[in-house]
Amino acid sequence: GRNARAGFRHLLVLTIAAVLVFLFGMVHGDWDPMHRWNRATADASFVLLAFTMGIGPAARFWPKLLSLIAYRRECGIYAVVLALAHALIIIEGWVQFDLLGLFGFVFHPDLGHQVMLQHGFGLANLVGIVALAYGFVLAATSNDRSVRFLGPQVWKFVQTAAFVLWALVVLHTAYFL
Repeated sequence: GRNARAGFRHLLVLTIAAVLVFLFGMVHGDWDPMHRWNRATADASFVLLAFTMGIGPAARFWPKLLSLIAYRRECGIYAVVLALAHALIIIEGWVQFDLLGLFGFVFHPDLGHQVMLQHGFGLANLVGIVALAYGFVLAATSNDRSVRFLGPQVWKFVQTAAFVLWALVVLHTAYFL
């Protein structure tokens, strides 16, 4: 029934997500492993989020796409999961748990303390962190139980504001491209 269809959609989207990460990993195959998988998870997350955001408007123009709207929820959830993997790879592999480094600070030996040298890097990462936090809210409320708990109007308001997430992700991505 309904749970079986949802389970199938989760399994299918999870498989697609894994394939996307693998394919993007191959595209970035000549990069060092940390950057390769950091970028592969980010790219796959972006693709899933773009599908999530675009399928509704696209289906209005091409009604044959209406059947794909059922996959929005799962694609959004796995976009957030991949964004979390991307963030964890950055935190562990690039800035090595130096959270000030994540915001563009580096230790200046002559001054004996951290100074901000990479303003854009820090701002872009802050935008990414805000996007990830909002993505968690969207993913956590992407279920029927949340619709019942919040009520249809509040739930729809929260989910419709996903365009804020999209704008933040585009800004974050644009800086690094």
